[in-house]
Amino acid sequence: MANIAVQRIKREFKEVLKSEETSKNQIKVDLVDENFTELRGEIAGPPDTPYERGRYQLEIKIPETYPFNPPKVRFMTKIWHPNISSVTGAICLDILKDQWAAAMTLRTVLLSLQALLAAAEPDDPQDAVVANQYKQNPEMFKQTARLWAHVYAGAPVSSPEYTKKIENLCAMGFDRNAVIVALSSKSWDVETATELLLSN
Repeated sequence: MANIAVQRIKREFKEVLKSEETSKNQIKVDLVDENFTELRGEIAGPPDTPYERGRYQLEIKIPETYPFNPPKVRFMTKIWHPNISSVTGAICLDILKDQWAAAMTLRTVLLSLQALLAAAEPDDPQDAVVANQYKQNPEMFKQTARLWAHVYAGAPVSSPEYTKKIENLCAMGFDRNAVIVALSSKSWDVETATELLLSN
């Protein structure tokens, strides 16, 4: 990797480690390899959101052209959010695309992603199914997001009603992750979720 990128990432890595947010357990960053091209980020789900008390792992890849081009970031922890793919973890956030500026840092990226969890942009979605639920049925969206936060990010237990539907379909022999995706995308209707599972 270009020397400028390595120097810069080393400095930003230290900035995150020394930050107030890291000391409060809000953000975290670890090295994956010794040459600073791949990092593992972590953000805490923001308070007063369905993601509260969840921990979200991020894959951060640093391009050769850093800091003139943004890092490539995706969620490794599954999440139900309009701007993050529930399948791949790809993120729709302007600063990771055309609004990136060389003055931005790893810390600003992590804090921006945390802010995105608190303030979704459903009109610029990465996941149309989630965005649609967010707009059409906000309460169901919150319950679904909370359930995903519990199952995948270690947040406290959420809706017993949703959990029961998951258990019932798992008892029929379906894969747990497939069941959660099917129910979430079919508005927690067991019948249409079962049809979807059988068609796959």
